[in-house]
Amino acid sequence: MRLSQCHNFHDFRRLAEKRLPGPVFNYIDGGADDESTLRRNTSAFRECDLIPRVLTGVKDIDLSVEVMGQKLKLPVYLSPTALQRLFHHQGERAVAATAEKFGTMFGVSSLGTVSMEEIAKQYNTPQVYQFYFHKDRGLNRAMMERAKESNIEVMMLTVDSITGGNRERDLRTGFSIPFRLNLKGLWQFATKPAWGINYITHEKFSLPQLDAHIDMGGGASSIGDYFTNMLDPSMNWKDVEDMVKFWDGQFCLKGIMSADDAKRAVDIGCTGIVISNHGGRQLDGSRSSFDHLAEIVDAVGDQIDVMFDSGIQRGTHVLKALALGAKAVGIGRYYLYALAAAGQAGVERAMQLLVAEIERDMRLMGCSSISELNRDHVRFR
Repeated sequence: MRLSQCHNFHDFRRLAEKRLPGPVFNYIDGGADDESTLRRNTSAFRECDLIPRVLTGVKDIDLSVEVMGQKLKLPVYLSPTALQRLFHHQGERAVAATAEKFGTMFGVSSLGTVSMEEIAKQYNTPQVYQFYFHKDRGLNRAMMERAKESNIEVMMLTVDSITGGNRERDLRTGFSIPFRLNLKGLWQFATKPAWGINYITHEKFSLPQLDAHIDMGGGASSIGDYFTNMLDPSMNWKDVEDMVKFWDGQFCLKGIMSADDAKRAVDIGCTGIVISNHGGRQLDGSRSSFDHLAEIVDAVGDQIDVMFDSGIQRGTHVLKALALGAKAVGIGRYYLYALAAAGQAGVERAMQLLVAEIERDMRLMGCSSISELNRDHVRFR
């Protein structure tokens, strides 16, 4: 299978599976516990139908939106995700370059594999920093100051990961950073030599946001251990309120799943929220992000920018979320599979296909601009 034969999310996933060692693929692909929330994130869209309008004179399509003070050419942004150079040696550089080409937002994670300074300096695209709240308060302050010095405009605090989700696929393969694999996992790496050659012939894998503060080869031997041992489960609303004041700019909470929490975010001065269950990787058995979207938009949509992620696989999924009131939609696995499949060329093809879907579907819906989408365009079964 070649990149030119990839036409949708599922094709990129299959190509990524062919090219990645099993433990790495399963890290991207998997969710928590029985993965019921992971599956629900996408299946929830099936219960919502689009209602097109005809004869509206659709000629030109305007996909631009403004969210968190950022003007984007697309209603889709590339969510910050961890460990990208593990999936392809170009990592965040490939994704940032694609975001720049398409005029949309991207950001680096605390577990990113390229420094926030490099991405902010080299790529002219709206950027966020996805922040994890550590037990070391000095580290938290230092990371926020680094983001400020890099002129990153949007702080995105992840609030649904104060401890690691139970990702049993990783436990079975022995996936960890650095690698400490069981025999089955080692065999998976041996069967994908091209990935291994790329991994060892390019710059050494690192986590530049954390390397000066945390030894990932020591006590935090796995990503699960990092979440469980390094992050602060006592983080509370007062802590976040202090962060909002210190940042003094665009600040959003990623991982909001209730209207009450959305209201609290407004009260402490946040300018945005991301309705998200971390792609089904944290609390299994929780509702899908899409299940909550309308309720949260109704509660706070006129007071704060409501963004949305988890489960997006199609342009029609994007339109359904926007019609319910999301200001913009984040994608993660969608571009990670493409990155793993073919680096920057893969991410660019994935975005080309998604944008083409959205434009085509907008015409079929009879809408010329994103602002025209509303609740009249959807109906739940």
